[in-house]
Amino acid sequence: MAPSMAAVLRAPTYFSSFSLFLCLLVTLFALNVTGIVTYDRQTLLGIRSSITHRKPDFEFHNADPLFPNIGEAPFTWVARPRTRRRRRKRGKRAGVLVRLRRRAHRPPLPTLLLANVQSLDNKLCELHARIAFQREMRDCSVICLTETWLSADIPDHAIEPAGFSLHRADRSKELSGKSKGGGVCFLINNAWCDRRNVHFIESFCSPELEYLIISCRPVWLPREITGLCLAAVYIHPRADAEFALGKLHETINKQMTARPEAALIVAGDFNRTNFKTFCPALFQHITCFTRKTQTLDHCYSNIRGAYKALPRPPFGKSDHSSILLLPTYRQRLKREPPTTKEVRRWSDQSEAMLQDCFDHVDWEMFRDSSSSIDEYADTVTAFIRKCVDDVVPLRSVRVFPNQKPWLNGDVRSALSARSAAFRSGNTEEYKRASYALRRTIKAAKRGYREKVEAQFNTANTQSLWQGLNIITDYKRSSHTLTSTNAELPEELNRFYTRFEADHAALPECAPPTAALPECAPPTAALPECAPPTAALPECAPPTAALPECAPPTADPIPPSVSEADVRRAFQRINPRKSAGPDGIPGRVLKACYRELAAVYTDIYNTSLSLSVVPACFKLATIVPVPKTAHTTCLNDWRPVALTSIISKCFERLVRDIICSSLPATLDPLQFAYRQNRSTDDAIALTLHTALSHLDKKDTYVRMLFVDYSSAFNTIVPSRLDVKLRDLGLNSTLCSWILNFLSDRQQVVRMGNITSSSLTLNIGAPQGCVLSPLLYSLYTHDCTARHSSNVIIKFADDTTIVGLISNNDESAYREEVNILENWCQENNLSLNVSKTKELIVDFRKQEKAYSSISINGTAVERVSSFKFLGVHISEDLTWTEHTTRVVKKAQQRLYFLRRLRRFGLNPSILRTFYTCTVESILTGSITTWYGNCTALERKSLQRVVRTAQYITGVELPNLLDLYTNRCLRKSKKIMKDPFHPSHSLFSQLPSGRRLRSLKTRTSRFRDSFFPQATRLWNSQ
Repeated sequence: MAPSMAAVLRAPTYFSSFSLFLCLLVTLFALNVTGIVTYDRQTLLGIRSSITHRKPDFEFHNADPLFPNIGEAPFTWVARPRTRRRRRKRGKRAGVLVRLRRRAHRPPLPTLLLANVQSLDNKLCELHARIAFQREMRDCSVICLTETWLSADIPDHAIEPAGFSLHRADRSKELSGKSKGGGVCFLINNAWCDRRNVHFIESFCSPELEYLIISCRPVWLPREITGLCLAAVYIHPRADAEFALGKLHETINKQMTARPEAALIVAGDFNRTNFKTFCPALFQHITCFTRKTQTLDHCYSNIRGAYKALPRPPFGKSDHSSILLLPTYRQRLKREPPTTKEVRRWSDQSEAMLQDCFDHVDWEMFRDSSSSIDEYADTVTAFIRKCVDDVVPLRSVRVFPNQKPWLNGDVRSALSARSAAFRSGNTEEYKRASYALRRTIKAAKRGYREKVEAQFNTANTQSLWQGLNIITDYKRSSHTLTSTNAELPEELNRFYTRFEADHAALPECAPPTAALPECAPPTAALPECAPPTAALPECAPPTAALPECAPPTADPIPPSVSEADVRRAFQRINPRKSAGPDGIPGRVLKACYRELAAVYTDIYNTSLSLSVVPACFKLATIVPVPKTAHTTCLNDWRPVALTSIISKCFERLVRDIICSSLPATLDPLQFAYRQNRSTDDAIALTLHTALSHLDKKDTYVRMLFVDYSSAFNTIVPSRLDVKLRDLGLNSTLCSWILNFLSDRQQVVRMGNITSSSLTLNIGAPQGCVLSPLLYSLYTHDCTARHSSNVIIKFADDTTIVGLISNNDESAYREEVNILENWCQENNLSLNVSKTKELIVDFRKQEKAYSSISINGTAVERVSSFKFLGVHISEDLTWTEHTTRVVKKAQQRLYFLRRLRRFGLNPSILRTFYTCTVESILTGSITTWYGNCTALERKSLQRVVRTAQYITGVELPNLLDLYTNRCLRKSKKIMKDPFHPSHSLFSQLPSGRRLRSLKTRTSRFRDSFFPQATRLWNSQ
């Protein structure tokens, strides 16, 4: 009987389990059998050829490269439909935060958190929580805490967070008189700097000031920074600010002297004091409010732009916000990429070969084979350049911005050995390599120091100064051109020649036959000049503007130069100056001055006799120099002209000829380019004019500091020619100057890009020797028309001093209008935006002053103005000037500290101090030091004392320097009868004493001329 369905369902359960197990076993056996089956190469190829379908069910993503090379495939692969690939993002995110996350524990400067916690013991839980859950706190390199309120009863391990090392200075009851409050500490991240590399330097505690100073050597620092010096400071709110800041300044100054190349960071709670008043060389980085609307927490460093401050929540109920300081400093190697330049390998042998080569040259051959002065000068220049190229080879040198001159081959080998020892993992070998590297670096520095001292002992000042610059990085270029737009040189060249278009139609009022050795008849020499009324105001009638060429027998003798003059000019060449467009370096002219003087004397005299300047002498290469760190427009580039060094020597000789032909009484109030004249004379006379007038009743003074737009570039050569002839200069020389300023070829070069050449017939190139003198002669007729006004000039700096009495400004305003009209007639453009006015009025009653307008624009009134390097204030006090001088001088002390750290001789340190620091402190000192207050003199003398501590030698007192310079200056003025201040020193009938100047106020009595008179009489 067949089994029923119910019987099947009632089968035992173990049978179904066995069936399931049997199925799994069969499946595994089949897989294993399949895995055992293997195929050889031919079998696989046979399987491929037997495939009948064209589209496989699989795709090769990494196909065997052998398959495509085996015969011709019997089928064609069907390409997949193309899908649009997502464009890959280029670059990466930038910014300070992104850089810090990428290099959390290797920043160029430590990330710093500054906080006033007001009892650290009560904020430990919050501090640990922030470090555990906030990445910026966990990655912070240094945590600086003030008002920790800790005592000796609290051990370090009780408050030290994990991953940080604690360094603290608690308040001392014996030293401060208080048992609670105060205290400062540092928490140093062990991942940034191991605790073994953190060293205690000094701590101090008093009722006014508490500080802690430590030094750190983290795992990584930029090469230009040798270490870190950290100072945590707390100044009591009611502290004696002068004592606290003075003590802190003394301590910080010692650390800066001991570690000149280290980064100094001073952070803490300064309350209402300002440390920059005592140490202006440091930079304050916290600009946000730290307590309500006040900035009480400060962070100072000796690196400009080192940090960016971000406010963070305070700890607990503290009334001070926390400040996170993120380093924005970028190491020098990233700011200034390595540069490759070509230099010539000069040697004594190459100079001797060139001297011998030029000594055997027949220079008459060049003159006889030339048909013009241009060809003559070109062939001689080309021959000299060819000889230099053949004898002196060129070499490409790659310069790194952070590489020191003592890093020689031995140091590099020692560095490589230490790196190899580090990679090997051998501790003893690494230790030996590190010690060997230290010894090698010390020996290299010692050798370079001995080399610099030898240059000082042999009076080789040029090489000495070059060595000092390399050691200290003094006068390093602040603006580096990394990349240039290809169109920028062309745009700049058109911008610099923009004045040419407005004056292209002006005729050159000079004889066109000036290039011929014989003078043509006068009728042939006159150009076709338009009548004076034909919109050409600068050209007088032909008979007046153009010197009629007299008969040959009556021609003036053209000026000439001697071979001895040319030799002296070649000997004074600075061989380090860049070569001009002709490619002739200054070193070949200085080394071969005897051999080359004769041929260039002939070229110079031929040029003067023909009144023609060779075209190669008028070529100019403009190298734009950025005026600011970030250029935004074409006017932010200052044009500096590179001209031929041979032409510069020629210009110096012509300048001497012009100066010897000018009368001594010409433009006495022009203090530039004149013998026994300087900025000190211009400032002293300006202040004396104002102070002597202000000593009278109901008077005040208005000073207008005039600024011109591209003054040198707007000189009209034809108008200058007329003025020079009116002054009585040689007509041949005037024609030569006119030719010198005409048909000048100019290109702009930026990096490896050079613009096309443009021709100029207006202006005087900046960088030429003659340009400043020609400008002063061009403006010699700009003088005051009213006796109550004085116009003082120093090159293109013009100042109108209006002496106003009884509120009558009519003469002063008329003088300004006359100057405005004179500028229009002489093609000079006034820059109203940079023209400023200063009003000095000591009367008690207040007065509303109406502004001066130029070209319809009001001139801005200022309370202080920098006049020829001196900051003049409207109250004629010198607080602002002395503050700026002290700040700049203290910044220069950094270089002095580096020299001392290098171990140079004290006599060299004193020389460097005299050149770099004392020159700042005593700049125009005769004009302002007498009116300084006792506090200002004390701040100035503090810099001298600091420099004396650094150098270890006695330095002269500023008061003694002021006295000596006043006597020396007054003596020079009395010996010069043409000096504009000569009349202020009049002798009494006895001849032994000077007549004292009558003064009513101490302000006038302490100025230069009354002080110099008293000093002279007290001798």
